[in-house]
Amino acid sequence: MPEKNCKVPHCSGNNPVRTQLKRSRILKMALSNSDPKEEDGKEESFLLRSIKIAFVVALYWFVSIAMVFMNNHLLDSKNMDAPLFVTFFQCVVSVGLCGLMSLLSSLKPGYVDFPSIKVDMKVSLQILPLSLVFISMITFNNLCLKHVGVAFYTVGRSLSTVFNVLFSYVILKQTTSLHALLCCGVILGGFWLGVDQEDAAGSLSWIGVVFGVLASACVSLNAIYTKKVMPAVDGSIWRLSYYNNLNACVLFIPLIIAFGELPRIFDFSHASDVHFWGMMVLGGIFGFAIGYVTGMQIKFTSPLTHNVSGTAKACAQTVIAIAIEQSHKSLLWWSSNIMVLGGSFAYTWVKGLEMKKGNTIPDVPPAGEKNKADAGFKELQIPDGVVAKTLIIQGRR
Repeated sequence: MPEKNCKVPHCSGNNPVRTQLKRSRILKMALSNSDPKEEDGKEESFLLRSIKIAFVVALYWFVSIAMVFMNNHLLDSKNMDAPLFVTFFQCVVSVGLCGLMSLLSSLKPGYVDFPSIKVDMKVSLQILPLSLVFISMITFNNLCLKHVGVAFYTVGRSLSTVFNVLFSYVILKQTTSLHALLCCGVILGGFWLGVDQEDAAGSLSWIGVVFGVLASACVSLNAIYTKKVMPAVDGSIWRLSYYNNLNACVLFIPLIIAFGELPRIFDFSHASDVHFWGMMVLGGIFGFAIGYVTGMQIKFTSPLTHNVSGTAKACAQTVIAIAIEQSHKSLLWWSSNIMVLGGSFAYTWVKGLEMKKGNTIPDVPPAGEKNKADAGFKELQIPDGVVAKTLIIQGRR
């Protein structure tokens, strides 16, 4: 019998119709900033939507976990003990990639979606206060990773939510509900238990813990200052990333000199090692890419779902680190991680419920919400505590 009412390509007979999805097509759609519609204007199927979400979440996990392990490898290198220079180099790579993406966007606007960027000293000076917090954040973050390793990194850097609640009250005069405060209490308990267990195991680095606490505080401050300077870059996350990294490149130079890293750089015995510099460039690429995949994950899921995914990713990251190190941890050590991750998840859930009830003021400025260049950062109604993990292009998670 002849086929009837066949409106879908590749339809034949009476069998159920399924569109053949090629991986290249899925990748193109996932990286696109278009609305979740098919090309003919119809809403996409559940299967297609699920595949795209699974791809984006998997990509976020891969980039984020790979970036943490790569930074740990570079910072733990015995050949060149210069963590500030490593961070500086990654900022240079990020600036170069911003310029490259802007150029490609102007040449191929249908394939690459990125805002045009140029050096504006007035904007750069307006961003400078944020840049000072930004370089503190990524420096302390990397120093924490260098001293505590990947396994304890989740616990060592777990207080950003607590600091966000504290600074929101002190600086923004925003109060936090009792349920959210209880979640913060669980996180604090997990942090102290983790520190105690690391100390009992004889592997605790107190300087690493201090750097982790400072990094957590800077993450929260970075979120607050981000809100204040967004109008200077027309609400564009990518322009903010460009100016932040550009300012950081300049600010890191005197710091590298002041902390005596120049002699170590000049005496570096592997200066001609292609593998080492390849890893340095790759680390910078991953540092840049984390902002893009974060934006994609928020776009295809939601800000709160992104944080749930980040929590699960941190758990997987810890397990992978333990497996690679082939170390054995006590039950209380694992309990500290569960408390930190469980408290973070509960906080995200509580803030999500409060937002639905209209009790939480979004911690994101309205400027730029519809800016297509922000890689899916549209309609960002993110509560305090969540913004610290979503608006940080160079979060170094």
